[in-house]
This record gives sequence, structure tokens and C-alpha cells, in this order.
Amino acid sequence: MSPTARALRALEMLRARPGTTAAELAARLHVTERAARRYVEILREAGVPVESARGPGGGYRLGRGTRLPPVHFTQAEALGLVMAVLGSQPAAADVDDLVGVALGKVVKALPDGVGRQAAQLREYAAAAPDPYSARPDPAVSGELVDAVVSRRRVSLTYRGESGRGWEAEVDPWALVVRHGRWYLLCHSHRADAVRTYRVDRVRAVRQTRHAFTPPKDLDPVAVLEQNLGQGWAFPTRVVFDAPLAEVARFVHPPMGRLEPLGEGRVGCVLTGSTRNPAMYAQEWLARVPFAFRVEGGEELRAEIAALGARMTAAAADPLTHL
Repeated sequence: MSPTARALRALEMLRARPGTTAAELAARLHVTERAARRYVEILREAGVPVESARGPGGGYRLGRGTRLPPVHFTQAEALGLVMAVLGSQPAAADVDDLVGVALGKVVKALPDGVGRQAAQLREYAAAAPDPYSARPDPAVSGELVDAVVSRRRVSLTYRGESGRGWEAEVDPWALVVRHGRWYLLCHSHRADAVRTYRVDRVRAVRQTRHAFTPPKDLDPVAVLEQNLGQGWAFPTRVVFDAPLAEVARFVHPPMGRLEPLGEGRVGCVLTGSTRNPAMYAQEWLARVPFAFRVEGGEELRAEIAALGARMTAAAADPLTHL
């Protein structure tokens, strides 16, 4: 093998097994350790960032900025990738969109036989925008991910739904994507409680020197779902005249906590809160096919009464209006 071929072979080894030592490189290249180190220097001279560490657990590894090796897609994989991107972000069909630019680079790098159909799918498929989705700033998201991984408390600059801005220190536990929206699940030191914040409303992130330990066996999705039904301005308490197991199929966690009535009574009670009583009544409770009554939350009771009156009027005999 030529020196160039051996250097490229060394690059493949480091890519496949970070932490490879000079002795291991020498053994696999059938050269001396001195020669192996020279091949590492050749890679560095060519602009490949190769990092080294001494002592137990040390060795060579590729640093950030290394070019990715060729990635091979089957036609089904390529089409699935384009469909997933367009399905989650319809704007990616636009070549000027940030994700659209990245998708275009991937499609152009594909072989003709695979890339042609992927390019056609991207060009001719139409995706309706999701009115409820919200795209956060990638830079802000990246900073939050770094804080989650390093377990460092951060100071957030946040803008609420009303437009009012404020700052708070939080322990970032996880980022969760739910129905097209990105949420930060965290412990807020300002409120001394679990909180969920929309990442698209985070204006700035600054890591602090304070470390934290997330809850053991944390299930970010489950905790987020439970937390979305708590802490809102309007309390809710709804009693259903049906077994919990049957009602539970129509109740999702942001609606609140569903519990049996107990004491031998048939039925269950849903306790929570909402920021939008009208939506809670019309889009959530109206879809539950069991008899229920609102026992708590004057605002929710008023919305249910208004909805009931409107539906009753809609079903009235047309002759009564003549």
C-alpha cells in the first residue's frame, strides 16, 4: 500500500473506532508505531481534525468538522426521507427555506436512479401548512440541547403568549416535539415546579455554572403530557357517568387527571385546568360520547351551556321558525 492509501485506511479506522491507539493502527496497517503516527500527521496536514489523548482510555479520534463518509440510500429510503421532511415541514418544498436548502443538498447528492424520483416527489408534492405548528430558532434549540446533554442550568429570556417578556433560571430536562410544536421540559427555579415552555418563544439561552441531576427514570413525553393540563388560569372538574376504562380512550393527558369516583360509585372525574374554556368545551368534551356534568369551573360551565344552546337550536323543528 502507498503512504496515501495507508493514511486513508487510518482515516477509516478512526471513523469506525474512535479512541484507536498508535499501536492498534500500526498492527492493522502492518507498520511501525512511528509510521502510524506519521500517517496521522498526514491526515492533519490534509485538514482532517484528528484529536489525541494520552493515558488509559486515550488514543486518536476524529474531531468536529470531519466530512461524512458517502451515505447510500435505497429508493424507498430516499422517498421516505423526502416524505417525512415535507410532512413535518411543508415549507421545505421551497428551495429558499432553511430545511429546504438542506433537503436539496441531500437530493442532489443521490445517484441518478434514486435521486430523480426523490427530486420529482419534492417538486410535485404539495403539503398544506399546519396552522398549529411552530418552528423554533435552530440556534436556540442547539443551545438547549447542549445544556440538556451537559446538565447545566440555563437562564432563559422568554416571551409569553401575551407578548410579555421575562427571564428565569431552569434545569433543562428534555426537548419534546408534540403535534408540530417543540417544548422544553424543565424545572423552573422561579416557580419551584415543573414547567413546559414553547421553544419558539425562547429568545435567548445562557448556560450557567450550576449543574443539575434530572429525575431518575424520567419519561419526558409522559411528564410533558401531564404538565400541559396543569397550571392554567381556568380550573376544570368534569364528572362522567361511565367507567374510567371507557372514558380514558377519549381523554388525552392535557385535559387533566382522570380518576375513578371511588366509594363504589360508577363513573370517573377529570380534574385539570385550561387557558381556553371554549376550546376545552367544543374540541375536547364535545367529542366524549358519554354523559357528563361540569362540577367545577364557571367559565367552562358557561361555555358548555352556550354550546348546548347552540346545538339545541340547530336541531329545532324548522316549522317553529316560520
